[in-house]
Amino acid sequence: MVGKSIVFIVLLMVFQKNPAPKTILFFGDSLTAGYGLSVEEAFPALIEKELNKGATKVKAINAGLSGETTAGGLARIDWVLRQPIDIFVLELGANDGLRGLPLDQTRKNLQGIIDKVKAKYPKVKIVMTGMMVPPNMGTKYSNEFKVIYPELAKKNNATLMPFLLEGVAGDEKLNQADGIHPTAKGHEIVARNLRGILAKLL
Repeated sequence: MVGKSIVFIVLLMVFQKNPAPKTILFFGDSLTAGYGLSVEEAFPALIEKELNKGATKVKAINAGLSGETTAGGLARIDWVLRQPIDIFVLELGANDGLRGLPLDQTRKNLQGIIDKVKAKYPKVKIVMTGMMVPPNMGTKYSNEFKVIYPELAKKNNATLMPFLLEGVAGDEKLNQADGIHPTAKGHEIVARNLRGILAKLL
């Protein structure tokens, strides 16, 4: 019995010294996936690398899918939630906006995703990354689209990143030829901005 007790104490000490890493699930579209870049250059991987320099270790899961809409996200969220997570970063809606999809459906789908995440992991911390649509979609549509994110964040007690592409959008040097997807340098800026928010939740 003494021998088993010693082994247990040693294992407990090792676990306390090297706790399991916190899992951050990045759920989004091509912006999260790192369209046109390698997975290592996309902001989820960059955030994981930087956060792991600190005392709390993390594991980033990049669940970005190019072309994903909020409806598509709602349809696949159950599959993605098969493994435990500590922080859920929701980055969806840009493709809805670019296609001019009904905003009530975008809002409903985002809320549906959040509801599923909370139901599966009640203690999970949620981060919503706000998005904007081009002015050619019309002032009314653009304004109503923009307020979806802060309203849902407040309703669901989630942390809000007002605009994912802050400091990147509109800068030709930080975006690929399509003017929509960030370059590797652009992803570095996104990672730096979002990393600060996530660090406070760990």
